[in-house]
Amino acid sequence: GRFEEAAMRCIGIGVCRREEGGTMCPSYMVTREERHSTRGRARMLFEMLHGEVLNKGWHDPRVREALDLCLACKGCKTECPVNVDMAAYKAEFLSHYYQGRLRPLSAYAFGLIFRWARLASRVPGIANFLTQSVPLEAMVKAVAGIAPERRIPSLASTTFRQWFERREPAGAEEVILWPDTFNNYFTPHVAQAAVKVLEAAGFRVEIPQRILCCGRPLYDYGMLVLARRKLRQVLDALHSEIMSGVPVIFLEPSCHSVFLDELGNFFPRDEVAARLRRQSFLLGDFLAQRDYRPAALARKALVHGHCHQKALAGMAGELEILNRLGVSFELLDSGCCGMAGGFGYEKAHYEVSIRAGERVLLPAVRNAAPETLIVASGFSCREQIEQTTGRRALHLAEVIQLATSSSVEHEPVVQG
Repeated sequence: GRFEEAAMRCIGIGVCRREEGGTMCPSYMVTREERHSTRGRARMLFEMLHGEVLNKGWHDPRVREALDLCLACKGCKTECPVNVDMAAYKAEFLSHYYQGRLRPLSAYAFGLIFRWARLASRVPGIANFLTQSVPLEAMVKAVAGIAPERRIPSLASTTFRQWFERREPAGAEEVILWPDTFNNYFTPHVAQAAVKVLEAAGFRVEIPQRILCCGRPLYDYGMLVLARRKLRQVLDALHSEIMSGVPVIFLEPSCHSVFLDELGNFFPRDEVAARLRRQSFLLGDFLAQRDYRPAALARKALVHGHCHQKALAGMAGELEILNRLGVSFELLDSGCCGMAGGFGYEKAHYEVSIRAGERVLLPAVRNAAPETLIVASGFSCREQIEQTTGRRALHLAEVIQLATSSSVEHEPVVQG
């Protein structure tokens, strides 16, 4: 019912002025093809449900093709005049489409990244040898459906969780820092910076004792049964902390968005889920609400907002912290970076991924002065920037740490 209702509302408005102006759907901005617009996809879903023009129902390959270039950026959820949530519809469609079928290998490679990263972290040297050395790297890319032009991120030799468990907690008020897959296994220095920032602000940082996953990549590939199971595990494992009102702080906007959006869709009448949603914060939002006053940082910066953050949480908290730092920044009207999780790594989507990034973001980064900070809190955004421009973008936690520490280990550099 909600598919048809949303499709009818979307179809009724014609092509959205936001899309016509080139500021909403990334794939439509790149292709300018009606079938890759929000309205075009909505019409395909409408026709599928009516079964007259598209008569193969949930297994219609034409619908799958129309949804294929949806980056699940959630831009339409807030920017569309009728708030069509195409990312959710795509996930539900793929769940039905592949029921009882094998998915492409890339779906298992990226959708189950939390599983592969956890396994590989036990032998990071071997895993990195397989993914970083020629010709093994090419073989891995071919099997996983990764574009040859992409670089597979290397695993950290020590995960954030391993680093954290060797420390003694400091501070008074308890907060939980969410050790997401990306910052735990690939960029632990980001999470380490967040711990130091929070402790310096007087908070006692804890992490979940059990290894948990929000399941974000699972939605992109329609693996909804497993995604719901992962969220149920979170609610059970953190039940006492949630009911006690302990804030949960996220560094990765795509993970945070699960608790603002999909969690409520799966558990609409669950009080624990509702509490967790209210107690979930991005780092910048949490610090801004607590009237955090960082040391000054007299730097210039280009800021790129993650799609899910802009759509669901907003950029106000992050920008407020940058203002308090004294950073002179420009917030780019860059839309989606084009990487969008596993989307930009896939061989079939590489061209669209690059063209989306080249609209605004990547040229702006290349034109920025070497001393200008590039700020992007999303892991995939930072990867897109580094792999295509040679500039290393910083998470907000690292920017704050620059202001409070003499260390410049993770400042952006121009490579090559």
